[in-house]
Amino acid sequence: MPAPDIIPLSGWPFDLTATLQSGQVFHWHAHEGGWAGLIGATPVQLSQPTPEGLHCSPGTRELVMDYLGLDHDLSALSTTFPAGDQPLRRAMEWCPGLRIIRQPAWECLATFITSSLKQVPHIRQISLTLRQRFGEAIPSPGLPEQWAYPTPAALAGAGEIALRACGLGYRAPFLHRTASDITSGRFDLAAVASLPDDAARAALCQLHGVGEKIANCALLFGWQRLAAFPVDVWVERVLRELYFAGDPDIKAAALRHFARTHFGPAGGYAQQFLFHYARMSGKLS
Repeated sequence: MPAPDIIPLSGWPFDLTATLQSGQVFHWHAHEGGWAGLIGATPVQLSQPTPEGLHCSPGTRELVMDYLGLDHDLSALSTTFPAGDQPLRRAMEWCPGLRIIRQPAWECLATFITSSLKQVPHIRQISLTLRQRFGEAIPSPGLPEQWAYPTPAALAGAGEIALRACGLGYRAPFLHRTASDITSGRFDLAAVASLPDDAARAALCQLHGVGEKIANCALLFGWQRLAAFPVDVWVERVLRELYFAGDPDIKAAALRHFARTHFGPAGGYAQQFLFHYARMSGKLS
């Protein structure tokens, strides 16, 4: 086997496993002490044998650094967080090595359309099933079998019934109609990149089955809009318990307003720290 490329890590900590397992992406496989997956259509093996070094498949160094957000200056971004926010400080101290991953925009949007009211293992199973049934098989010598995420045209052509058979349930028409709108040109996905955050969010919410939460997930993980703060039922609970002493009278709309106005221009990172801390630490029963 060729020697891996080595990416030296210094400064702010980085945690490969936490980043890949923090509810942003769902298709990576544990493999030989590291992780195997696709970045777009490129097969990659990743491992982090020490906190100071990341190993990746030969020839993928720049691709991996971009995908894993290793250019994000967490030292600078963290200075934009609200002063004195103790819950956020605890979450960051518990797992400081998270990064926001740069996902392909369509793959990200489609995956989060299928995620509504699903747990991470279910989202992963749906994602892998869609890939295997409708995506292109990617030769990956020495790695687990892998398939690229299906194109909008592939999912539009598959039809709603076939998508429902992948475990999507009521989400099947959402994904099918969105794929059809993009394939037909009724919706220009590429144009989202040039829009300001609010306009981009409004544009995405025109798609069938895309509300504010899914739009914010797509903006944060697919378009790197770091102010986007996705709020689902789980995050509502995190905010209510960590910031409002569990007050049951705090309405969902008030929690969303708090998230938009409290966390600042890197609120998406704050959300990811809080979400991962609450989901994995056991501190929120």
